[in-house]
Amino acid sequence: KFSDHEERLSGSDREEDEDDVEAALKKEVGQIRASTEQKLRRFQSVDSGANNVVFIRTQGIEPENLVHHILKDMHTTKKKKTRVILRMLPISGTCKAFMEDMKKYTETFFEPWFKAPNKGTFQIVYKARNNSHMSREEVIKELAGIVGSLNPENKVDLNNPQYTVVVEIIKTICCLSVVRDYVLFRKYNLQEVVKSNKEDKQQNPSSLTEEQNSEVVKAETEEKSSKEVKEENK
Repeated sequence: KFSDHEERLSGSDREEDEDDVEAALKKEVGQIRASTEQKLRRFQSVDSGANNVVFIRTQGIEPENLVHHILKDMHTTKKKKTRVILRMLPISGTCKAFMEDMKKYTETFFEPWFKAPNKGTFQIVYKARNNSHMSREEVIKELAGIVGSLNPENKVDLNNPQYTVVVEIIKTICCLSVVRDYVLFRKYNLQEVVKSNKEDKQQNPSSLTEEQNSEVVKAETEEKSSKEVKEENK
C-alpha cells in the first residue's frame, strides 16, 4: 500500500515518462519522414567520382525527354540559361564497365530503339574518365554489332544519324543513353546550342536532311579549326 503522497509522485513520474516516450516517437517519425522525402526527391545529386562531372538522379522522370526538351527550348529561343554547365547528357541505364557486363546489359537496353520492327540509323560516341582498362574501338565495335543483331536494317550513319548511342564510362561504371538530334543540338553542348546559325533557323528538331546536316558539321569543323589557328598564333 502507498500513501497518497507516494501515489502522487509515482503518477507524476509516469506522466513524465509518457511525455518522454511521446517526444521520442515524434522525433523518430520526423526522422523517418525526412529520410523518405530525401529518397523520393525528384532531383538528387550523387557523387560521380570524377572531377567536373555532376550526376543528378531523377525520380519519375524520363531523362531523355527532359534533356531533349531543355535543349530544344534553348535551340529555339537562343537564350543562354547557364554559365557553368558545358554539356547535359541523359543517362537511362548503368552497368559495370566490363565488356561482358556491357554486352549482356545492352542486348536488352537497346531493344526499344533497335529491335525489329523498330529500326534506325545510328552512331556511337564514347568517352571514358578515370578508366584505362576499356578499349574505345572494342566497345564501339561490340555495341554496333549488338545493334545490328537486333535488326539488320539498323545502319551506321556518322553524318546524320536518327539516334546517337552515348557511352560514358566513369571509373568502373558504364552510363548509357540513346538520344535524338545529337548533331543539331551540338553534341548536347549548352554553350554551343544557343549560338546563332543560318542553318539552325531553317531546321526543326528531328527533321534534318542529310545535306543540311553536313553543312552544320562543316560549320562546326571550320569554327574549331579557326580556334586552333588562333591558339597556334598565340
